Amino acid sequence: MFDSHRRRDALVRSSVVVGSAAAVGSILTAPNSPWYHRLDKPSWQPPPAAFPIVWTALYASTAVATSLASADLAESDRADRSRALERALVVNMVLNAGWTGLFFRARRPWLATVECALLTASSVDLARRAGAAGRGKATSIGLYAGWCLFATTLSGAIARRNGTRR
Repeated sequence: MFDSHRRRDALVRSSVVVGSAAAVGSILTAPNSPWYHRLDKPSWQPPPAAFPIVWTALYASTAVATSLASADLAESDRADRSRALERALVVNMVLNAGWTGLFFRARRPWLATVECALLTASSVDLARRAGAAGRGKATSIGLYAGWCLFATTLSGAIARRNGTRR
């Protein structure tokens, strides 16, 4: 029998962490800046409207999957794994928001690419940790990790095409 309070509390914690990263990332994003418009971007970059749609869905599914995994782990006497999963989510979301600051505000595409590679590794680790509570949770977070890998590749392509342009 599951504890609905535990699930609700885990969802609130995960939602606050993910929502905070989304808010910070939104504030730091500047896709309409003259600098960004001047960048040479690859033809395979998705249209601008795709990013908020994809990120919103990924943020929501990551918050839900992480909260369910955390609650399931805590309910099965693996509270240490539950807490470790929630800490990993915090680190991951700090990395997530950090990419935006490095890319759009600091205008450092190469540094943002390296940071995004760390985000991808963190996302794979997050999926692994959630997977301890069930495959479905790992799969959902795995989609997020896959998008982070795509973002790393896109960041790297933009960095290569633009050198040290600031």
